[in-house]
Amino acid sequence: MLTFKNYNIADWFSFYRIAAVPILLFLLWLDEREIFTWFLLLSYSTDAIDGYLARKLKISSARGSQLDSMGDQLTFIVGLIGLWIFEKTFIKENLLLIGIAFVPYILQMAIAFLKYGKATAFHTYLAKTSAVLQATFILWTLFFGPEHVLFYLMIIIGIFETLEEITLIFIYDIWVKDVKGIYWALKDERRAINTER
Repeated sequence: MLTFKNYNIADWFSFYRIAAVPILLFLLWLDEREIFTWFLLLSYSTDAIDGYLARKLKISSARGSQLDSMGDQLTFIVGLIGLWIFEKTFIKENLLLIGIAFVPYILQMAIAFLKYGKATAFHTYLAKTSAVLQATFILWTLFFGPEHVLFYLMIIIGIFETLEEITLIFIYDIWVKDVKGIYWALKDERRAINTER
């Protein structure tokens, strides 16, 4: 039976990010840009902390990877909502580029759910780089205003990262966690298990 005792400290940081979503949405409703941005910064900070703790304490698990991914996605979505509310003009001006980046992402999510019944948790180097760029852009924009070079870089890396995730879904017949990238996937023993069936 799964109880709260089964969760480790890294999991609880992921839980914080998930639990913070209603608070962040409430702050958006109150139109509290500065407080919202600081709380969003705190959520992004817990993402770095839980990953570090999971590796340092060797407590990473499939459940933890899924919690981490869920927390990441929810935080990112709330950040985008914040951008829409506080920087609507910039978003409208760049809606086409944002749409181009989102189409592969939605496709990747759909393929993952069709194949695995849940979202991926590959946590590739490219995904981590993309997540850092997204967080940096969102926070920078909310604190100081839009930075176009950072925006374009985020879009480009985001598209490449999503295409890599789609490729990895086709490489792995079964759900796996923590794949550094395509290069490492091709040498991964877990992939060999797939081809032996």
